[in-house]
Amino acid sequence: MANPRIYVDQELQSGQIFQLPEAAGHHVARVLRMQSHDPLRLFNGKGGEYGAKILSIHKSSVKVEVSFFSAMERESSILIELAQGVSKGEKMDFTIQKAVELGVHKIVPLITLFSNVRLDEKRMKKKHSHWQKVIISACEQCGRNRIPLLTPFMKPEQWLKETNADLKLILAPDADHTLADLPGRPQNISLVIGPEGGLSRSEIRKLERHGYTAIRLGPRVLRTETAALATIAALQNQFGDY
Repeated sequence: MANPRIYVDQELQSGQIFQLPEAAGHHVARVLRMQSHDPLRLFNGKGGEYGAKILSIHKSSVKVEVSFFSAMERESSILIELAQGVSKGEKMDFTIQKAVELGVHKIVPLITLFSNVRLDEKRMKKKHSHWQKVIISACEQCGRNRIPLLTPFMKPEQWLKETNADLKLILAPDADHTLADLPGRPQNISLVIGPEGGLSRSEIRKLERHGYTAIRLGPRVLRTETAALATIAALQNQFGDY
């Protein structure tokens, strides 16, 4: 087994000895079934990663020693912000997980007119916490050492006050333009994907008034989770690090 990567939300330095957080300790001891003296890698989301080894394991309590720092980075050469219309259940989990693997730097859960998800404030906080864990797990798996930003739930009018990018795109199946029509070499891209029901005409017009260009990927209508990931991959291929 390759050295597993574990996220810890604290400062790290060579020679440091500490106990892994409870959830991380449970994963190492109970899920991965690692043993004393096994190597692993740690990262705290601030860049780079640390080599470490397990000193002892008792049930889910795992003590580790940090041995060295590596400045390794695996971030995309372009910044991609994904404003994703909130979709139901596992679809949103899947979209977030794979978007992290594909290199997005920011994810905005967007509440749109046709969103089928209706949550009160308490359930929004619970969902946000769950998605944050999905993001961290995806970073552990794919090798990223920086944690993408997950914003709170936003409506388009809230989010449009904050977003800023060189290239602003909406995926729409009936759009006139394709990625091949886009000029330049943008370094900062904002991408809007509608939920299962898509974006309304009024939402698309509002986005276009704020500088967004509607594009299509091809003649077929894609599901929301397919649309996000296919577009991000295409953007990475055309402008990024693929």
